[in-house]
Amino acid sequence: MHKNAGLLSESGKQSGNELLWDDTRVFLAIARVGTLSGAAKMLGLGLATASRRLERLEAALGVALFTRNQGGHSLTDDGAALVSRAEALELAGHAFGAAGQGRTEQVAGHVRLATAQGLADHLIIPALPELLGSNPALTVEVVTGVTTVNLHRRDADLAIRMVRPERGNVSIRRLGVLGFGLYASLGYLSRHPASERTTSLEADDFIGWSEGQQHLPAAQWLERTLRGRPCRLIATTLSAQLAAARAGLGMAVLPHFLARIHGLARIRDDIGCDQPIWLAVHADLAHSRRVRIVADFLGDLVLRRATQLR
Repeated sequence: MHKNAGLLSESGKQSGNELLWDDTRVFLAIARVGTLSGAAKMLGLGLATASRRLERLEAALGVALFTRNQGGHSLTDDGAALVSRAEALELAGHAFGAAGQGRTEQVAGHVRLATAQGLADHLIIPALPELLGSNPALTVEVVTGVTTVNLHRRDADLAIRMVRPERGNVSIRRLGVLGFGLYASLGYLSRHPASERTTSLEADDFIGWSEGQQHLPAAQWLERTLRGRPCRLIATTLSAQLAAARAGLGMAVLPHFLARIHGLARIRDDIGCDQPIWLAVHADLAHSRRVRIVADFLGDLVLRRATQLR
């Protein structure tokens, strides 16, 4: 890291340029949302003002905090190393303001959560009113498509994953288990009655995963079961699999709780596809109050729904 980067937590000056908290707020906002325009909107600033403050901060520190590309702003190594220090300033600022106004410190700030689409749509987002209602100064961003999210690069602050992260500077906690079974719609079953169904399911149609998802337990179960027989439909997302099953296009391996919500009939229960639910938090943020309160909320949510999820 550049020798001047550490000055964010020291005297606050470098080469005669004063480090201002407003500039650091812009840095944190861009790090969290990934774009200058998004950060400006979050802070209620004009785009030119946000850009000017970022340039002033980089000049004061003597380092480039972001690389600019078509997708937005990505943290440089120097920038990533400074996020936790900037967040310490943010927490101190909130505490100072709370003390000055004679009130209890509120949880404030932005938290970026990466998770699977099915968990986001049917488990996490429906429960967020409880969390946000109790913490009016907290904002949450939910990012799906987690194959592209890397906590180590700070693409997100925390993640709910079905696969245990093996690398990166992350703190990991197992929350529970997500159970899977084989399901079909009542319409499909009316056209394929149980009397015609063999143990091998050789006369049935299936909804499967594309080549890019063959590492999934559901895809591997289908490969073993079908033994080279093609699926009736291939889909790349769980939401598409669910929609196809509801439309009666075939049987699909789905989470129990999703299938129950949508009235699908269970064909087989224990097919060996259950997956642990992991909570991963960037290690530098493990003690951040805004991140911790979201992590604790998610842990409690999975615990309360344990029976339905299995």
